[in-house]
Amino acid sequence: MALEVKGLSVRVRDKVVLKGVSLSVRYGTVHAVMGPNGSGKSSLAYTIMGREGYEVMEGDILLDGESILGLETHERALRGIYLAMQDPPALPGVRFGTLVVAASNKRLGEAELTRVKDPSVIRSMRALASELGLAPELLQREVNVGFSGGERKRSELLQAALLKPKVVILDEPDSGLDVDGIKKVAEYIRRFREEGRAVMLITHYARLLKHVVPDEVTVLIGGEVVARGGAELAFAIEEKGYAIAKEWGMK
Repeated sequence: MALEVKGLSVRVRDKVVLKGVSLSVRYGTVHAVMGPNGSGKSSLAYTIMGREGYEVMEGDILLDGESILGLETHERALRGIYLAMQDPPALPGVRFGTLVVAASNKRLGEAELTRVKDPSVIRSMRALASELGLAPELLQREVNVGFSGGERKRSELLQAALLKPKVVILDEPDSGLDVDGIKKVAEYIRRFREEGRAVMLITHYARLLKHVVPDEVTVLIGGEVVARGGAELAFAIEEKGYAIAKEWGMK
């Protein structure tokens, strides 16, 4: 098992955002986490990554059978967890290409983060940018400064593809994308699964799931798991709304 969340209850300030959430993501599978806005999906992703302010009251998070609760965010990333955020922040003054090189060097244990020691990293980055439909000059632009919604989503995918994490968490990767963009995202998710990675796909629509059929679906409402099933659960929700989830239960 790649990633396991066990009985996780989380508080942000005075609000409990997750209540006893349990789920697991196996290598070589896609686990879709669905729910309406405000259901706790992003809170789950942030807690897995160790974001500051998300206080774990109960439960545990395991990567390859070992707890990661005591690790800082960057340590979890180095262990092989990658989060593509729903709305990634802008980083004025930091070029996108420099960020990717630094992340790659850090993963490889290099001391000089911004030095290009392996030219193949640049070649791979340029090839992926082209494949994702990103203009070459984007690599020289400041991270997410003036990026369109589609450019942000595609640049997050580029990082996930280049850095090759064990666990890929994608938070609403289809938001703001047109049909072609959604198909491209789905193509990469299928690729991650075929490469043996564990993918947690967070979404509140089933439209992306028509292009990449999940192996398992978990539904969160009000910070709690209310239903679990296969891809048919996602399509039932699309047809009848989230009310069907509580009727569905833990099949």
